[in-house]
Amino acid sequence: MTLAASFELLRQARARFTQREIAAHVGKDTKTIRRWEKGESPCPAMLEPALRDLLQGGTRVGGVAGSGQAQFRFIDLFAGIGGIRMGFEAHGGECVFTSEWNDFSTRTYRDNYPGDAAHTLIGDIVTFPAEEVPSHDVLLGGFPCQPFSIAGVSKKNALGRPHGFECTTQGTLFFDVARIIAAKRPAAFLLENVKNLLSHDKGRTFEVILQTLRDELGYEVHYRVIDGQHFTPQHRERIIIVGFRGKTEFSWNDLLLPQQGPRLGSILHRTDGTEPVLPWDQERFFDHANRRVQPKYTLTPKLWTYLQNYADKHRAAGNGFGFGMAYPDSVTRTLSARYHKDGSEILLYQGETLRPRRLTPRECARLMGFPDTFRIPVSDTQAYRQFGNSVVMPVMREVARIMLPHVQTLLAETSQHGSKQALSLYA
Repeated sequence: MTLAASFELLRQARARFTQREIAAHVGKDTKTIRRWEKGESPCPAMLEPALRDLLQGGTRVGGVAGSGQAQFRFIDLFAGIGGIRMGFEAHGGECVFTSEWNDFSTRTYRDNYPGDAAHTLIGDIVTFPAEEVPSHDVLLGGFPCQPFSIAGVSKKNALGRPHGFECTTQGTLFFDVARIIAAKRPAAFLLENVKNLLSHDKGRTFEVILQTLRDELGYEVHYRVIDGQHFTPQHRERIIIVGFRGKTEFSWNDLLLPQQGPRLGSILHRTDGTEPVLPWDQERFFDHANRRVQPKYTLTPKLWTYLQNYADKHRAAGNGFGFGMAYPDSVTRTLSARYHKDGSEILLYQGETLRPRRLTPRECARLMGFPDTFRIPVSDTQAYRQFGNSVVMPVMREVARIMLPHVQTLLAETSQHGSKQALSLYA
């Protein structure tokens, strides 16, 4: 690959695609494409595979140039209800393996990905042999944060005893991510966790994770805390860790994060007659005949009195605990898995004469960025838990977009290396 070759491909692409389309495909902004085109800065050689893919695919499917074939293969660990998966499928990925231990989440997952009969969906990943995981290009995992310590590593060094991720992370679910990466060596990975992972155990937990991924497994690692409120009306900060098997030019600066995200009113059931009638929801959440949310989501007098008294008690003590009242122009607090208990973190104001209400599970799905085609086959309690434990799907979709060009480059380099090895056998 050369700079001249990538510039020539860019010139060919501009004869068929707009700067915006090219920017979306290669994970850059239109200003960068414009600078390359004018020669103000060089078009990187590493973009040659992405530009060739754009020219060969012709049409665009799900944000990437598509030819009807998967752009890359990925596995979905600690899958929940598939929020990370959905973000990567939007860019042409094909899921070839799934692990989720919760039976209720598995039910929701199967209902929304009925075509998965062709690949394995297992329960607990802990006992599953790494060598039986299918080959894949990208590993995805929203692994739970568990405490583990780096204590003893220095002592083992002094004693000359072996250590490494098998020692420092054994017994944690992160260990299962690490052992699969070690066995299968995917081109890239994405891991998601709560923001507090950075400070957990005074930063030692995150230090072990970085040491394992960078030093033990040899991946180039990048991480960033991203707030979901850029894409949905919810303040939800999560750490995203991405890694690549080789050196890349990956940059978080390529993220397109709207400065002004949507407000709560955009995801609420509409009472003006325009609320879509979803066959899989029917009247479960919304009474279409009377154009209103089902009354069961309005707090009972007893619960509303309790929440007000609880807030007053802590306010008098100088604490910040209490319910979170939300309005159509609000950005809400973080939706949690405990939302089913009392809904206190996000209560929707319904006027002075009415008690506030919870969001419905369908509104929670929208708050997490899931489309209305997403089915909710479980009880309200389980649905609240699932969405509270899930990811803001558009965040995953945007991170997938900027990862893809680098994944394609690494895959192309691997393919070229394999071809050279094969040719050498006949030399």
